[in-house]
Amino acid sequence: MKRTTIDSKFSVAGQPSPAEIAALGEEGVTLLINNRPDGEEPGQPGAAAERAAAQAAGLDYLDLPVTGPSITRKAVERFHAAVAAAPGPVVAHCRSGTRSLTLWVIGEVLAGRLSRDEVAAFGARFGYDLSGAERWLDANAA
Repeated sequence: MKRTTIDSKFSVAGQPSPAEIAALGEEGVTLLINNRPDGEEPGQPGAAAERAAAQAAGLDYLDLPVTGPSITRKAVERFHAAVAAAPGPVVAHCRSGTRSLTLWVIGEVLAGRLSRDEVAAFGARFGYDLSGAERWLDANAA
């Protein structure tokens, strides 16, 4: 799993295996957020298997599946509330990490901690194309 640390509390990642989920628990991660719909790709473990692996590793688990076009303000708010409430490090994952970072960035802009004009450069700094977040903000951040 490719993992990118965004700040001291939050990282995004591609799809973790059950063994990688167990390792997250060993390193002190407290919450795993799954932003992938089940069945998105062959061989994907799925939410039930991830939840079981997370619980076995002592992690809290949030299944919050979204696709780029289906991101809602409610999903962004739920995502941010979970990250804020976590007592320690959080890893959010999707197929590549982009959707998870998109949810985080949209919430940061809505909260006034990041400006819409900073989104592209922020994503580029971490190797992610956040044009989907920009489109969402243009359409929904009124």
